[in-house]
Amino acid sequence: MTTTQRTRFFAAGAALAVVALLLSGCTSSGSSNSSSPTPSFSGKVQIGVEGPITGDQAVTGEGMVNGAKLAAKELNAKGGINGKEVVIVPIDDKADPTAGVTAANAAIEQGLDGVIGPYNSGVGVKTLPLYIGADLVPIRLTSNSSTNSLGYTLQPMDYQIAPVASDGLVKFLKAKKVAIIYDSTALYTQQIAKSLRKSLTAAGATTTAYIAISPGKSGYTAQVAAAAATKPDVIYAATYFPEGGLIAKAIKASGTTAKCVADYGSDDPGFITTAGLEAAKNCEVVGVPAPSDFPKGPDFVAAYKKEFNTEPGTWSPYTYDSLNLLAKAATDAKGFGKKGLTDALNQVKDWEGVTGLVTIDPNTGNRDPATVVYLNVDDNSEFHVNQDWATAVGADY
Repeated sequence: MTTTQRTRFFAAGAALAVVALLLSGCTSSGSSNSSSPTPSFSGKVQIGVEGPITGDQAVTGEGMVNGAKLAAKELNAKGGINGKEVVIVPIDDKADPTAGVTAANAAIEQGLDGVIGPYNSGVGVKTLPLYIGADLVPIRLTSNSSTNSLGYTLQPMDYQIAPVASDGLVKFLKAKKVAIIYDSTALYTQQIAKSLRKSLTAAGATTTAYIAISPGKSGYTAQVAAAAATKPDVIYAATYFPEGGLIAKAIKASGTTAKCVADYGSDDPGFITTAGLEAAKNCEVVGVPAPSDFPKGPDFVAAYKKEFNTEPGTWSPYTYDSLNLLAKAATDAKGFGKKGLTDALNQVKDWEGVTGLVTIDPNTGNRDPATVVYLNVDDNSEFHVNQDWATAVGADY
């Protein structure tokens, strides 16, 4: 696939929950292979990983932290970063801006050399400036355009996600009428719903309902019924996964003929758990390839399962790649100085990670192109790229 094709078709201090540092990797006392030489470190580098480690989105945060821990272990086995041992510092923002600010300030006070995250854009607009003000260079996982230039990212942004979502609705699902249910409290979901609505209008489709919800409810049956009453071809849930799973469950239970599509914010194993397998299988999900679907994915998945005895989360390969890219930049810059790191990251072109080739747009700090796909859920409760979608839109994936 050419770059143009991929862009089009594949183009989001007492409150630190874990106070102790988690040591990530083969340290001078941690190697279980007595035949392997033990690295000798000249010091430590502390890398924060900010995400929702507790709360409704905890499964996302756990996968993020573990992805970084695996990368740290492998880096330490090779001598760390510039001869220093990599230590992962989990930063629990609970997917809440207020909690995030408190946790970020505590981590900065404790001492950081780098930071990966956060995941939630609404948190990121508050915490990313704090890290930057502390002369750190974040590698974020946010997707809202308001976080452009607040560090760097390897995952897709809203302006890359919405066209793929709209294209799939019109060309793959043949939708002419779409009802949108969206989380009105989160920055990312507000913007993606607005962008999707605009893209659908440009494609000649009609938005039959535009229904706002608040997260944290036990169900969304009434909102799904209201959406279904407008006789749409598709009900699109622009929410994060706890709500997306409940909406998918309600759509399945309603008996509506409208197809179910969940937005990128629902691309998480927690979506399947919340919805239940049958409802999850009934719903397309806009997202990124499953960890095993990347060309280098099977090896990553095997290493992750060996280390943690569980499957990786959706964002585990992204934090894994984020730390490895940060390590490369720090090696090239001979340290974590802000100017040196920024110069090194601005020059990244076709760097290869588990998630594919990475080129950074220095104007925004964003990955361009970025991979966005339609996923379905199989009988094993796993996401995979929907090959029918790929055929319908002409994406060679």
